[in-house]
Amino acid sequence: MHVLITGGAGFIGANFVHQTLVRHPDAKVTVLDKLTYAGNPLSLADVADKVTLVEGDIADRDTVDPLVADADVVVHFAAESHNDNSLLDPSPFIKTNLVGTFTLLEAVRAHGTRFHHISTDEVYGDLELDDPSKFTPTTPYNPSSPYSSSKAGSDLLVRAWVRSFGVEATISNCSNNYGPYQHIEKFIPRQITNLIDGVRPKLYGAGQNVRDWIHVLDHNDAVWDIIEKGRIGETYLIGANGEKNNKEVVELILELMGHDPSDYEHVADRPGHDLRYAIDNSKLVEELGWQPKFTDFRSGLQATIDWYHDNEAWWRPLKAEVEAKYAAQGQ
Repeated sequence: MHVLITGGAGFIGANFVHQTLVRHPDAKVTVLDKLTYAGNPLSLADVADKVTLVEGDIADRDTVDPLVADADVVVHFAAESHNDNSLLDPSPFIKTNLVGTFTLLEAVRAHGTRFHHISTDEVYGDLELDDPSKFTPTTPYNPSSPYSSSKAGSDLLVRAWVRSFGVEATISNCSNNYGPYQHIEKFIPRQITNLIDGVRPKLYGAGQNVRDWIHVLDHNDAVWDIIEKGRIGETYLIGANGEKNNKEVVELILELMGHDPSDYEHVADRPGHDLRYAIDNSKLVEELGWQPKFTDFRSGLQATIDWYHDNEAWWRPLKAEVEAKYAAQGQ
């Protein structure tokens, strides 16, 4: 089996590469990654002899077509994915998330290649903090940012190519991931690396915004279950019932790293900050038999803290630039 993984040098994609080589040790793995700031070849350093890394743009047909032609399955992680960046400049989100997905769909259509599209729960908008409901595969799309709008558009393209052209594709929408290899601009690794540097964590607004946290390894196990057992044309929501508000997460990071849980700094809230995300994973669980392994957020977070402690060489070169950008935004 030849697996083409787009965005395989990014956070979730790099973890997926590692897990693919364990789950399918005989697979041929090719990674297509633009190696923007969020893609890091060091994330694949320990499997470099088992992976072909192609630096290229998923929106470039001449790059994409021969790679898809040679693959049995395309797993599409590549995306611009940081909300704050989409508010500063939406254009890369449109090119990568919409034009890039279109380019891949045309290639898998031409070559009859199986396609799995990775997406986000943010396409559904947000829920009220006291709303007992969760997102389901039939929840109407209601994206609130340039990022989530571009991902919603890419999902709809996939659905249209399945219906109109018979492309063999599935979609998964996942909640917020945490774990190793996550870029330090993101919420959890930013707080961890700030504390390693002796800097107080920073909390958006009052910190009441709720996210449904899932360990990246659980997410990727679900993706393989969907590829292997999922029904073509279906959408599966991936979540681990891990709802925590941002204040709880920051306080737990502080506690686990030996600090006073109240020792953090409030900073300006993100414009249009979604209140709450929550995933109903029952379709995935009941249809495919998937179950998360990291059911204790505390231990999963401790393992993540340990990884950033042990892998400073991976994140240190990025730190000063990330913090300078946040400082310019008052965050």
